[in-house]
Amino acid sequence: MIETRLVRPWLIADLGAPRRVLSFAPYRPGFAMARHIVWREVRNADLTPDFDAEAWFAAQMAQQGWANAVGMLTSRDIGLYKQAQAQAEDITVACLATVGLGNAEAVGARRATPPPTGAGTINIAVLTDAALTETAQIEALTIAAEARTAAVLDSGLTLPDGSRATGTGTDCIALAAPPGAGRFAGLHTALGEALGRAVRQAVLAGAREWVQENGSIAKGYPQDAR
Repeated sequence: MIETRLVRPWLIADLGAPRRVLSFAPYRPGFAMARHIVWREVRNADLTPDFDAEAWFAAQMAQQGWANAVGMLTSRDIGLYKQAQAQAEDITVACLATVGLGNAEAVGARRATPPPTGAGTINIAVLTDAALTETAQIEALTIAAEARTAAVLDSGLTLPDGSRATGTGTDCIALAAPPGAGRFAGLHTALGEALGRAVRQAVLAGAREWVQENGSIAKGYPQDAR
C-alpha cells in the first residue's frame, strides 16, 4: 500500500496521492497535505548541540525537491525499514517504520544520562484509506502511539534501572488519511484494529532486530546511538 524507495541517505514513502498528514515530524509538522513522507539518515555525531538541525533539514528537503513532503530524521540504517499491512472489515492500514532504540526511555521517567543528540529513534509512517475528520485523525495518531509502545514492550528491552523501555526520547509518527467524514478511530473500531495491528507488527519486527543486534539491556548512550 505504501510504495517505498531507498535512495541513500533518503527513504521515500509514496502515499499514492496527496493525503492529509498529521505528524510531529521535524519538517512540516502538524496537519499538512503531502504525497510523500521521507526519512533522512544522519549520524548523531553530525548533530552537535550548536547545530541548527531544523534549518539544515529544511534546506536539504528543498534541495532534493521534497519541499512539499513531510520529513523525519533518524540515525538508524534506513535500509532496515519494516513494513506491515492490516485489514479489518473494509478498512486497510499500512505502516512503514524504522526502529532504533539507542536512546530508549520508559514513559514517566528519564534516564540520568541524556543522549548526545537523540537521533536514534523510532520513525513511523502510517497510511489508511479511511476518510477521516481532523478529530478522528488525532485519535488515530494516539492508537499508533499505543501500538508503538506495545511493540517496544513486546521486544523486552530493559533499561539499566530494570524498567522496561516503552519508546525513545525522539520517536516520530506521521499518519496519512484522506480528509472525510469518518469520526471515530478508537480500539473498538475497524480502523483502530487495523491501525494497531499494522503499526505493532512493523515496529515489533524492527525492535526485535535491534535487540538482536545490540542486546536486551539498554546501555549508555553511544556517540552514534542507533
